[in-house]
Formats: sequence, C-alpha cells, structure tokens
Amino acid sequence: MSEENAVMKTEKKELAEQNSFASGGNLEILQDALGGGECTGLTFRFDRIKIPSGGSLAFEVPGDEEETEMAKTITAIIAFHHPAFGYYATKFQGGSNPPDCGSFDGIHGTGNPGGLCRACPYNKFGSGGNKSKACKNRHMLYLVREGEIFPVVISLPTGSLKSFTDYVKHQLTKGRKLSNIVTQISLEKATNDEGIVYSKAKFKFVRVLNDDEKKFIGEMTGLIRNYADSLTVGDMTDEEASAEEPPFVDTETGEVIKPLK
Repeated sequence: MSEENAVMKTEKKELAEQNSFASGGNLEILQDALGGGECTGLTFRFDRIKIPSGGSLAFEVPGDEEETEMAKTITAIIAFHHPAFGYYATKFQGGSNPPDCGSFDGIHGTGNPGGLCRACPYNKFGSGGNKSKACKNRHMLYLVREGEIFPVVISLPTGSLKSFTDYVKHQLTKGRKLSNIVTQISLEKATNDEGIVYSKAKFKFVRVLNDDEKKFIGEMTGLIRNYADSLTVGDMTDEEASAEEPPFVDTETGEVIKPLK
C-alpha cells in the first residue's frame, strides 16, 4: 500500500470514528440530567422536532439558543418509541393544559374516562366527527442524532402512523431492530378525502450500526425507557394530544388508517 493510500485510509477511518453515533460523549451527562447528580433540582425535557401543517416539506428543528431551524430530512437512530393518546372533553383552546385522559401505552387510559383504550367510545373512528377520533392517537419517537447524547422527540400524528408501521414491519422482516439501524425521516405532501393537504412522515433505511454504536445506543435506550416510564398525563403537551389531525383515510386505497398497536 502506498503512503498516500495509507494516509487516505487513516483519514477515512478517523472521519468515520468522528461521525460515529458512539462518539456523542459520556452517558453520565444524560443520566445526571434525568436522574439527579449535578442536575439535582432541575427538570429536563427533551427538545421536540415539529412536523409542520399545511403540507410543508421541512421539519422545525430546535437550534441553539432557542432558535428554530428548518430541515428537509432528519437522520437519526429511533432509540425508543411509544403511543401518546390524548382526549380533551372540551374543544382545545390553546395553552398547556393536559388532556382529560391520556395513555402512553395505547392500552390503558388514565384520567376521565380512563380504562381500556380499545373499549373507549372516544377512541372510535367517528367520535371526533369527519371519521376522526375524539381521542388523538399520536406516537412518540425518541431520536438520537449523530454526535449527540440528548435525544430529540417527534410526535407522529395519525396520518403518519401507517408509513411508520410499514417501515417497522419491513425492518423486522430483515431482522433489524429500529435501535440498531440509522433511519432517515423526510416529509411528503398528502391529501385526505376532504381535500385537506397535510405533511406525512416517510422513513428510509440508511445503514446498520457497528458494534460500538450498538453498545452505546443500547445503554442510552435504557435511560430513555426509564424516562418514558416516568411520564404522566400531566407531562403530555398540546402537540401530543390536541393538535388538529385531518387525515384518517388513505386516499390511494380508501383504507382507514388505524392506530399503531
């Protein structure tokens, strides 16, 4: 091997290590933020990436000093995900009030009316008018971006659940866990049966993690899972529970979009 090729190989290796998902830093920082340590007395919430309304094709991504940046794609590891159901007894008027009833497992609701979600009349299509549900079925994705240890969250609206479900199913058929692969998320325009244009998330496989990355993300996923397990309905924001979600029917097939189980 020539000296020039050796240098190029070394530089390529160093670049790969620098950009590795295992190079985010010491996980003790995240553990302290979620469980005390130097951050005792402080309450941390993960930043949120917003899916825009009206068919826009760019995400709203938190930037430095509370500034918002626009991004057409998000490349990250989906370290963990879970449902986020929310029901408001009266029409949402804005603000940060929690829903009257909510669920972070899509099975048991907490609040009024509470109980089993599958048996709840507010979790039936048509209960919210125009084929929608009075209880909004969203899904939270915890994303780990390259070189970072603090996850960011995307709250998927109902209209994006079918594409997410299809993506999860396809990866499982390949023997891949979401937390062991890099995923690219982008947006596309869609139109519901009432002619309303909205933004729908779509997902693309990028690559499988290397062994070091899998170990790093495995440890991080445990911390994220503990964080998610500690959530209550009071932690649910209007983004997760009360946003207007017009799409409930696949316009190409006529199939009613069902919530992720």
